[in-house]
This record gives sequence, C-alpha cells and structure tokens, in this order.
Amino acid sequence: MINKIKQYDWKKYNYSLLIVVVILCCLSAFTVKLAGGEELGMLFMRNQLFGMILGLLIVAVLSVLDYHFICKFVVIYFFVGILLTAATHSPLGTNNGTDAYRWISFGGITFQPSELMKIILILALAVYFVKIQSRLERFSTLVIAVVITGIPVLLIMSQPDLSSSLVSVFILLVMVIVSGLSYRILAPVFALGLPISIVLFWYIQQPYNIILKSYQYKRVMAWLHPETDVTGDINFQQNHSIRAIASGQLTGKFIQDGGAAAGQSRAYDSVGVNESDFIWSVIGEEFGFLGCCLILLLFAFVIYKCFMVAKNAQDYLGKMIAVGVAAMYMFQIFANISVVTLIFPNTGLPLPFLSNGLSSMVSSMIGIGLIMNIGIQPAKSSKGGFTMRNLYGNGPASGIDVDLEL
Repeated sequence: MINKIKQYDWKKYNYSLLIVVVILCCLSAFTVKLAGGEELGMLFMRNQLFGMILGLLIVAVLSVLDYHFICKFVVIYFFVGILLTAATHSPLGTNNGTDAYRWISFGGITFQPSELMKIILILALAVYFVKIQSRLERFSTLVIAVVITGIPVLLIMSQPDLSSSLVSVFILLVMVIVSGLSYRILAPVFALGLPISIVLFWYIQQPYNIILKSYQYKRVMAWLHPETDVTGDINFQQNHSIRAIASGQLTGKFIQDGGAAAGQSRAYDSVGVNESDFIWSVIGEEFGFLGCCLILLLFAFVIYKCFMVAKNAQDYLGKMIAVGVAAMYMFQIFANISVVTLIFPNTGLPLPFLSNGLSSMVSSMIGIGLIMNIGIQPAKSSKGGFTMRNLYGNGPASGIDVDLEL
C-alpha cells in the first residue's frame, strides 16, 4: 500500500477543490448558526463543524485509498446499501419528526441511508459499465443499468423520498450518456421517453394516481395552480422563503447592518427547516444577491473540477465515477435552489456542503474524496496493487484484472 501511495502523482492533488469545499463548509457552519438563532444556533454550528472535520478525514483517507481497490467490493456495498435503505421500514426506522421514514436510528446515531446509497449507486454503475464495455451496442446493457438503479429508487420512493429518487435517476441518465452506449439504443429510448414523460406528468396530476402520496400530490397541484392554495398552507415554506431571499436585496442584511443585527428577527425565521433544506433562504437574506452569486460560483467550480477530473482520468472507471459524482452535485444544487425559489414543487433535498445534516455532509465528502484520488492516479499502472487501468488503453475491457497484493 505504501508503494502504491508513492506512485500517485501528488503534483495533481486538487488543493483548489479542497479549499473551495472547506470555504463552503465554513459558510455552512456560520449560516446554520444564524438559522438556529440563540436557542439552537451554537448546536447547529458545532454539529456542522464536526461534520466538516469528519468529512475532511474521509477525504484524506479516500484520497490515498485507490478507487480501483474500493470498487472491488462494490457488490457488498450495494447489498449493504439496499439493506440499510430497506431498514427505514423496520423498527430501526424513524421519521425524525416528519411524515416520512427516511432515517434509521441506532445507538443514538440517526442516519439517512439514501444519502449513502447515491454514492454506492455511482460506484455500482461505474463498475457495471466497465464490465460490459464490450457490449455497449446491446439494448440489454441499458435494461440492466435501469434495473440496478431501479432497485434502490423503488425503496427510496417507498419512504417516501421522491427527491432522492430523482437524484438517482439523473445520475443514471448522465452516466448512460457518457458511457458510450450506442446512439442506436439511446435515440429511440429518448424519442419514446419524451411522450412517456408527458403522459406521466399528466398522470401524477390526477387525484387517483398511485405514484404520489397525498401530501406530494397537494404540493404538485399547489405548485402548478397556486391560486388553489387559498390559505397558503401548502406553499407556506416556499412563499416565505421567497420573501426572505427578496428582503436580502443586493448585498444582504448581514452586510447592510455590519452583523450588528445578526441573530435578531429575520424573515427566514418563519421558514421551516431553514437550517437544512431551506438554507438558501437564510443565505439569500443574509448575504443578498451578490452573496448568492458568489456561492453559486463556488458550486460551479466544484462541478467544473469534477468534470475536468473525469476528462483527464487515467481509465474508464475513474471517468465514470467522476461523472457520476458531478451529476449528483449538479442535480442536488439545482433542485434544492429551485424548490426554495418555487421553481420546483416542495420536496426535501439537502444542499451539498451547506445544509445542516451529517448524512448529507458525509456523502458529499465521500464524493470529493473519490474525485481527489482519481485525479492523482499515475499515468501508467504498476504490477503491485489492484488495478483495472491497463484494460482500457486501446479497446473495450474484456475483464477485470485483480491483484490482491496491496
């Protein structure tokens, strides 16, 4: 293992990406403190700082642990992830004070398995596409990829957690496009997918649909027809979130008052879970339009770095993992901010690195750790260690070269 670490190209270690992630985490700790107010602010900040430190330790470990070796056990990860996701419906499951059983509680620790399942799905799909790289012309290749994704998606939807299910579907979509799957397969699938999506969108608007829960149906209808939400109860969070963001104006209240009024009454105080799913409302009010733009630039930098690592990856496996991680960040950032600003109907989805919550922080940091390791892989594989890299030089992979000597 020591020899393998020495072979890494440390000049390519992505310090700039790590610095941006740390900046986002520090902003998160400060913002959740403001969101929590005098009563819960310090607790939220301590928890977020703990999550950042734990996450950086995870990044440090994954940076030096060869992702080829990690992927060797992907089948085990997948089944463990499925069991944990299914456990939300067992006595270990908890709704964490909501209407959805998305968490498991064990030994005083509450964790959301769907967050970890996203990373496991990325690894599973990446390894799968490696194994069938010589069969990308077959329609069955796409079918199996859909099945691999469909199993956790159905379990996550049953919690119910529509937003995390959509993240998983988007990850599959992006990885399929990048995988090199034949356009003779993709073209008819997308051609059929558009009308099917339109019909499905119509169907979920029907009161008798069996896809959405009652409260999800009400949220969708209130989003499509806000005039029907006479009392304003259904869009309450989003309406107040928009007001909070708008009140921040150009530079934000924190800048305007020099921080003197921090902790005092704010518009985002009336927004539920403003420390987590609606953290963007706090950011908008405190830091204004310019602050929001700056944070969006930081997010754009993270996603750009992920795609650059994918572009320069030394093998197909690294490319697919990096693309999957980038897709996860892209959708979660876009969907979270869209919900907070009423572009999307209300659905719970954390904002990577910023939302309060250990599960989200850990999964986001695992993604960064994988990206860091992919970026420092040497250009040529050595005899020692577990490697797939030598299989993808001049043609499709015919198998997986496994050497257990670390």
